[in-house]
Amino acid sequence: MGFPGGIPGAELCERGRQQAVSFGVEILMMREGVKAQFQNGKIIADLADGSKMIARTNICATGVEWRRLGLPNEACYLGRGFYYGAGMSEAPLCRNQQVFVLGGANSAGQAAMYLSEYADKVTMLVRGPTFKGTMSSYLSHRILTHPKIEVRFKTKVTELKGDNGLARIALTDVNTEATKWVDASQLFVCIGGAPNTEWARDTPIMRDASGFLITGADLLENGLMPKSWPLKRQPYHLETSVPGSFAVGDVRAGSVKRLATAVGEGSMAITFVHKHLREAT
Repeated sequence: MGFPGGIPGAELCERGRQQAVSFGVEILMMREGVKAQFQNGKIIADLADGSKMIARTNICATGVEWRRLGLPNEACYLGRGFYYGAGMSEAPLCRNQQVFVLGGANSAGQAAMYLSEYADKVTMLVRGPTFKGTMSSYLSHRILTHPKIEVRFKTKVTELKGDNGLARIALTDVNTEATKWVDASQLFVCIGGAPNTEWARDTPIMRDASGFLITGADLLENGLMPKSWPLKRQPYHLETSVPGSFAVGDVRAGSVKRLATAVGEGSMAITFVHKHLREAT
């Protein structure tokens, strides 16, 4: 919204940084948080450089680390025909081309559907034997009946080649290990990510089975709060199982993986921070 021609993520983040600084925000660069403690209603964060930060409230927006293929030369092709994610901004560049999407979950299926609006052909590469258990039945039906989308099951990508950019990829059968090279100038990898929440491992903050932070009403079980919740009120939307500690964006369980949504959640969380602080005084 507000960028009819689109905007690169890096540029939008830089604009956000400049705006935050203009409001007096202090930004600590290259200060990784390695451990967190919650004591006496405050959060104590240990940073990698040995320093500490102490606050009455906090908002976690640590996001996810996208899973990587780990191919030896993939760094050479990043942004040059090889992409992690749906590649919405790159889609118009795929017009009249044959493109590949690696992954078998909803995010990969949605990417394939979107890219099919521009590309002549979209080939989905799926490691498993079917979509069952990884993709919604409605989406998988649309993909399997789409005239411009081909699906290759039991297939993985094992090598990339190209001079000035991606030109060919090696497709390997997961059962037989037989490999076939195909021409490919665009490969979009949508294999999910792991949340950056290791810092919460030894804290009262609740995470789901995948490590995402659980917030708001999702903390309730059969209408009851977890035993660790110390207040009479229920958690606010976006609040974790620790009062005054909020989570926004991709790191939050059940979040919508879109930048505009993450920005909106951040603004909403600030409102709840002020409300929590008023109640605590």
